[in-house]
Amino acid sequence: MTRPLALAMLLLAAAPLAARDSLGVYDGWAAFRDASPARCYAIAKAEGNSAVGAYATISTWPGKGVRGAVHIVLSHEVSPKATVRLAVGDKRFTLVTKGRNAWAADPREDAAIIAAIRSAARMSVSGGGFTDRYTLTGAATAIDAATVGCAKR
Repeated sequence: MTRPLALAMLLLAAAPLAARDSLGVYDGWAAFRDASPARCYAIAKAEGNSAVGAYATISTWPGKGVRGAVHIVLSHEVSPKATVRLAVGDKRFTLVTKGRNAWAADPREDAAIIAAIRSAARMSVSGGGFTDRYTLTGAATAIDAATVGCAKR
């Protein structure tokens, strides 16, 4: 099965079919739009079998005034005291976590992460004895498609 097909199947299984409009699949990333609440996002599944259920999203919520929010679902739950780090190319970020969810600390860090994603080939998230790895091929195009998808609303 090809990676884009596997990604599309994962995304279809993860949410109700009626809630998603596909904005395109771009190598290892895809872009979608939800009608209610209005939201557009770029998404990628972590690589490898050990990262089942792990994925990264970059979302825009026009009704909430949010653009470029980074959210990562980790392959493992982390303790409240665990440090989770995101490595994008040569840039490093410490994420805020709760359970299996991780976010940038604030909108300024969201922007720094997205800038790093646009210029790197790979990223990884690690902490608590695990590492989830992502290819960034297609990420910039998927992010742009999601941004434009919500701008057209």
